[in-house]
Amino acid sequence: MEKQKSNTSLKAIIVILAILLVGSLTFMYKMSTDSEKAEQVHVDEKNDFLAKLEAAKAEYDVAVSENTDLRGELEAEREKIQNLINEVEKWKGDAKSLQRFKDDYSRLKREMDKLIAENKVLKEQNAALTTERDSTMVVLDESRRYTDTLLNQNENLSKTVQRASKLTIVNLKAEPFKERNSGKLIATEKARRVDLLKISFTIAANEVAQSGNKTYYVQVIDSKNNVLGEKQTETFGDYTLTYSFITNAIYENQTMNVTETLSGKDFEKGTYYVNLFDKDKMVAGSTFTLK
Repeated sequence: MEKQKSNTSLKAIIVILAILLVGSLTFMYKMSTDSEKAEQVHVDEKNDFLAKLEAAKAEYDVAVSENTDLRGELEAEREKIQNLINEVEKWKGDAKSLQRFKDDYSRLKREMDKLIAENKVLKEQNAALTTERDSTMVVLDESRRYTDTLLNQNENLSKTVQRASKLTIVNLKAEPFKERNSGKLIATEKARRVDLLKISFTIAANEVAQSGNKTYYVQVIDSKNNVLGEKQTETFGDYTLTYSFITNAIYENQTMNVTETLSGKDFEKGTYYVNLFDKDKMVAGSTFTLK
C-alpha cells in the first residue's frame, strides 16, 4: 500500500515537471520569436530609412551635375546626407538613436527642399540666358558672315583693281648698231662691229593705272653671263638686282614708247638676254644674237 502511494506521488511530480518544462519551452520559444520579429522590424526600418537617404543623395547628385551657382552649397549638403548614411549603416537598433537620425534627416530634408527649389530657379534662368545668348550668337554669326562676304568682295575687288592697274609692257627688243663718226647708226649682227644697243619697249594704255613717273630697271646679259652697262645693284627686300641702266617715263595713261641706248665695246658672239624690271618684278624679256 505504501509502495503504491509512493508511485502515485512520483507520477504526479513527473507530470508537474513535464508541464513546467513544456511551459518553459513555450515561453522561451515565444521570447525567441518576439526577439526575431523585433530584429526584423529594426532591419526593415533601417533599410527603409537608408532608402530615403540614398534617394535624397541621388537628388543632390542631379542638382550638382546641373552646375549652377549653388553647386558648392549643394555639395556640402550632399556630404551631410552621406555622413548620416554612414551613421545609419552602423545603427544597432536602439530607438533613441533612430529618433535622432530621423530628426537630423528632417532638418536636412528641409534644407534640401530649399536648395533644390533655388537650384531649379537658377537652372531655368540659365536656360533662358542660354537661349538668349544662342539667339544673339545666331545674329552675330549672320552679321559676321555678311561682314566676311563684304570683306571677301572688297578683297576680290581690290585684287581685280590691282591687277587691272598694272601696266603692260610689250614689244621689248634690243637692236645692235654700228655708229659712224657722223652719228648715223648702221644695223649689224656682227659682234666685232657693234658699239651701241638700242633698247625699246611700249607701255600699253591703261585708264585705271596711276599716272606719273615710272621707273624701270634694264638688264642686259651677254653670252658669258656678264651684265653690261653700269652694273649697279639695287636691293628690294631679300632680292638684289644687278642692272645695266635705269629708265624713267612720264606715264599719262596713254600708249607710250620708250627708247634708250646702251654703248659698249668688244661685244661677245652669242645670245644676249634683255630683261625689264619694275622694282624686283620682271615685267618683260627678249633675246637677240650676235655673230
